[in-house]
Amino acid sequence: MHFCVINSKTLMFAGCMVLVMILLGISIGGSTSAQVFFGYSTRQVPVYQVETDEKKVAISFDAAWGADKTQGILDILKEYNCTATFFLVAFWAEKYPEMVKAIDDAGMEIGNHSATHPDLTTVSAQKLADELAITNQQITSITKKPVRVFRCPYGAYNNDVLNAATAAGMLTVQWSVDSLDWKGISAQEITTRILDRVENGSIILCHNNSDHILDALVMTLDRLLMQGYKVVSVGELVLFEDYSIDRNGIQHKN
Repeated sequence: MHFCVINSKTLMFAGCMVLVMILLGISIGGSTSAQVFFGYSTRQVPVYQVETDEKKVAISFDAAWGADKTQGILDILKEYNCTATFFLVAFWAEKYPEMVKAIDDAGMEIGNHSATHPDLTTVSAQKLADELAITNQQITSITKKPVRVFRCPYGAYNNDVLNAATAAGMLTVQWSVDSLDWKGISAQEITTRILDRVENGSIILCHNNSDHILDALVMTLDRLLMQGYKVVSVGELVLFEDYSIDRNGIQHKN
């Protein structure tokens, strides 16, 4: 009778190989575990930031509730000779058409932020398409201009959402700097959050009717311009062709 002696290292190696073979054979959500385990993924990513050597950043304002401070924002942007993007929800645009026209007349960019501000990852394909189409129609009926950029409500997205936006002719753009202005924090806290995080190619998220946005915008623009940044709209920062987006959401020129 012959005996085979197997040491602990051999057993450990064999166990690891069995685990890998199991992972290779399991499918999760249409992609194999091997793809997940080894870092491969077919998940798409929107633009969060742009790779650039220029000292240029984009500032954006989501508009879904209230409009009291919108004209003030436009006045401040004009004073500092800066542009910005306003991402509008359709029910906001319908309620405040005069403000939509004012934003457009001021030379600002207008983006799509859905029709009713739902989590678009939870709706049907038809509902998703309608949310985008209704908003674009609402905006273009006033501005007579196409809508080129889209931002997901709550920042929630999946491949279906991104594909729907692309099919509607829009680039999906999120943000790399969150001002958290919607939390009611002070103007100084908003400004500090932005300045601590901003860098070349940043996209800054603000809201058009947050409590202290007017004071914060003055301080933020003042300091950004002193630091040599050019503050522009999202459409002036991002690339619409000949680009790639890495897994961190940074857009690169090909």
